[in-house]
Amino acid sequence: QLQASGGGLVQAGGSLRLSCAASARTFSNYVMGWFRQVPGKERDFVAAINWGGGSTYYADSVKGRFTISRDNAKNTLYLQMNSLKAADTAVYYCAASTDYSVSPRRYDYDYWGQGTLVTVSS
Repeated sequence: QLQASGGGLVQAGGSLRLSCAASARTFSNYVMGWFRQVPGKERDFVAAINWGGGSTYYADSVKGRFTISRDNAKNTLYLQMNSLKAADTAVYYCAASTDYSVSPRRYDYDYWGQGTLVTVSS
């Protein structure tokens, strides 16, 4: 089970940190990812991280502004979002994959959290 939190309302240029708490004892075995979705549009890839945190992958739209990380001891995934833009407004979802490498494809992820809303005002 995945529980995302940390969303909220922030002004453009501001920062937020999202968290995703996992109940699985085997959290460290999963590739983890963040996706986001605007109503009426498809769910888009944001970032992914491998089991050990040594490999990360970002969508071009967030590269240099967002940082994905994980704390396996706390079974928690993070997404630090800086220099936020109005275009970042979306519901953000965390997801877990049993694959061996990071992936931007949502079909590679097996488990999903409930989502947390991020609203960036311009």
